[in-house]
Amino acid sequence: MIDGLAAGHQVIAFDNRGAGRSGKPDSPYSIEMMASDALGLLDALAVPRAAVLGISLGGRIAMELALGHPDRVERLILTSTSARVVRKPGRGRLWPILSGLPLLRSRHPQPRYAFVRQFEASTGYDATDRLSQLTMPVLILHGGHDRVAPLALAEEMHGRIAGSRLVVFKGGHLFFVIREPRRFLESVRDFLD
Repeated sequence: MIDGLAAGHQVIAFDNRGAGRSGKPDSPYSIEMMASDALGLLDALAVPRAAVLGISLGGRIAMELALGHPDRVERLILTSTSARVVRKPGRGRLWPILSGLPLLRSRHPQPRYAFVRQFEASTGYDATDRLSQLTMPVLILHGGHDRVAPLALAEEMHGRIAGSRLVVFKGGHLFFVIREPRRFLESVRDFLD
């Protein structure tokens, strides 16, 4: 995905708090805190405005960055995400499953406590009532069979963000990797261009 976007755009990819090579403090996280981390990175790199793409948890972080600092977000791409989470019993047991998937394995494995901290931040977030404040161009890309962030929540975002565009793909939460990576990249590039 990064190579596909970097062919025509400067791409800055980073590990958010609790993942990859970023710090993994064992203290409460919040989406607002992680959006502040992203803003700090833009400041450190002297990037005044950026098109921001966020996937899943990263989508909530991108959304909060755009809500808190609309002057810094030129365009917003929300993928496999929602403004709120519908809690389902047993959802916290995803970590053993997800951490074992070859697709999600990393040279920098995520400790269980960091996954839990991210999960708590994500499930505690609700920006539904503020979505109308997003006035930059917004593209919502979502899998039609997403069980993590159901399509109804993407449709809810689309209905509350004036002028937003919703594109539904085949597949579930990881449609952009598994089912339709080419169409995903084309949709992102078209929106950025």
